[in-house]
Amino acid sequence: MNEILGYLGLGLMLSLSGIGSAFGTTIAGNAAEGALKKAPEKSSSYLILSALPATQGIYGFVGFFMWLLVFKFDFVANGPILFGVGLGMGLVCLFSAIRQGQVCANGIIGISQGHDVQTNTLIYAALPEFYAILGLVGALMLVLAI
Repeated sequence: MNEILGYLGLGLMLSLSGIGSAFGTTIAGNAAEGALKKAPEKSSSYLILSALPATQGIYGFVGFFMWLLVFKFDFVANGPILFGVGLGMGLVCLFSAIRQGQVCANGIIGISQGHDVQTNTLIYAALPEFYAILGLVGALMLVLAI
């Protein structure tokens, strides 16, 4: 049972963060697609903001990879811990990416309407990113504690 929990935790860590990134980037990407119709010359700004929520998927992969390297497929003793870490980090990255995508989408719409909000949007979008980074750091600190 512990082994199943361990693998499930790894899967949740990787998949939930990836799902969050997919949702976040498509939320911002949809706004960028609409903004391109209004102000196509600002596409580079749209691209930067649309890509930002993809980082949570990277954090999930880094956490997944680090835990896999540490335990080398031996999850019998630490399966419940890995399940908890994977679920926690996965959920933090999931919601962080979705909310970051919404912030970026609003910034994209503002840019398309002629407002100079790219820098401010990047700052606001960094706030949900911070929690995803904390989730990764917490998961990596637990690797060191075990």
